[in-house]
Order: sequence, then C-alpha cells, then structure tokens
Amino acid sequence: MKYVVKLGGAGLETPELLAGSLKAIADLVRDGNQVAVVHGGGVQLTKMLKALGKQSEFINGLRVTDAETRDVALMVFAGRVNKQLVAGLGALGQPAVGLCGSDGLTFRARKKRTSPDLGYVGEIAASDPRLIEAIWQIGGVPVFSSMALGFDGEYYNINADEMASACAIACHADALVFLTDVPGVRGGNGETLRWLSIDQIAEMAKNSVISGGMLPKLSACREALLNGVKRVRILPADASSSLPDLTSTRVAYGTEVMVA
Repeated sequence: MKYVVKLGGAGLETPELLAGSLKAIADLVRDGNQVAVVHGGGVQLTKMLKALGKQSEFINGLRVTDAETRDVALMVFAGRVNKQLVAGLGALGQPAVGLCGSDGLTFRARKKRTSPDLGYVGEIAASDPRLIEAIWQIGGVPVFSSMALGFDGEYYNINADEMASACAIACHADALVFLTDVPGVRGGNGETLRWLSIDQIAEMAKNSVISGGMLPKLSACREALLNGVKRVRILPADASSSLPDLTSTRVAYGTEVMVA
C-alpha cells in the first residue's frame, strides 16, 4: 500500500515522539508498504525567526511570509529539519532521501491569493510523482520539506498539510495520515471525534468549533478524499505505533475523516 505521512508540531520537537514516529514509518516500509513523508517545522521556524529578531504573524492558521521569512523557512525546513528526519530514518536502517518540494520539479507552486496578502505563501499548482516513484523503486522513503518553486522562479512557503494532501493525490496514495500534537479533531463538547464527515467541516468552522491550524488541516483532508485518496486520518504522534495497524485493525486513536 501507498502511504503519505505528514509530520509536524510537537512531533518534530519532542525526541520521544519523533523517534516513535520514525520507527512507525520504518516499520511500514519493512511490512512492504511504500511511504512518502511530508513535514513542516513551524515551531522551529518561529524559534529561528525570534532569534533573528523577527516576530511571527498568522492569519487563519497560515504564516505571513515576507522575503526574509521565506529565506529563513527554506533554511530551516529544507535544511536542519529535513536532514534530521533523514538521519533518524537512516539510524533505523531505512534509507531516505531528503527533498524540497521543488526538487525534480515534483511540486510547482503559485502564490496564494488572499486578503490580506500573505507574501510568499503558495499553494500547489502542479505535481509530478515520478521522483517519488523512483525512490520507492529502490526501497527508499522520500522526505519532503514544505517549500516549492513557483512558475515565476520564486520559492514559496507551502502549508505542510496542503503539501501532504497534494502528495497523496499525486501518487494515488491509499492512506494519508497526519501525525499531530493534538488527540484529533475536537467537537463542540470538547471531546475528540472518532469520525468526521467532510460535510461537517464548514459548519464547524462557521461556529468556531475548529480554528487556527486545524482549518488548513481539515481543508487538506477534504481535498485528498475528494481526489481519490482512500483513507485520511488525524493521529496523535504519541499513538504513532498504531500507524502500521491502521488498515488491518480498528484503531482507537485520533479522528478518521470521511467523505460521508
């Protein structure tokens, strides 16, 4: 089976959570699956920007990205965070190839048109899965940082949830899993929802039941399901050991997002 796994939040910052997530990914490959990883690094980027004297600003869960912030994001995402993940998988004996979304022109971006303007924030305009498939053919795991090259020659900061969705669609993934630092999607009563229909998302957003970073995440879930990805699950990183069991057993963690 083909999996796309998105890593982000505290799952990248907490050594135990990261180690568990990488082991689960390596186990998936050892079980005969093909896995691609997409990661963010927003916490690390915010820390680096603060060290450089720059404040971070977010609108609807998306980072306002001027040229300087974009260049720092490229350094943090495609540099330190990406190579940390490649090294972690390598330590488990799992070959991995660290990539930026622009490498091999796997993903092409266009500027995200918003009001107010977010700067160098993009969205995926085109995808080419051939590099992913080539890495899979040699038993490797492609690890993508969430930056992509625009047709105008500029690099754009891409929301990692959106890139993970685009990756899953491009390679016809059987499952898209978001490993997160939250238990799942919380309903109006504060309880984690075991199942969530995409038809419920707009109403929950309207009533502010979901907000912030969960908005682009659920939008990415919806896009993936409407474009052929069979299963989409938001899974807490501390339950990453259940990742290899998702398609064979009933897993009690996180939220399954469904078409209906």
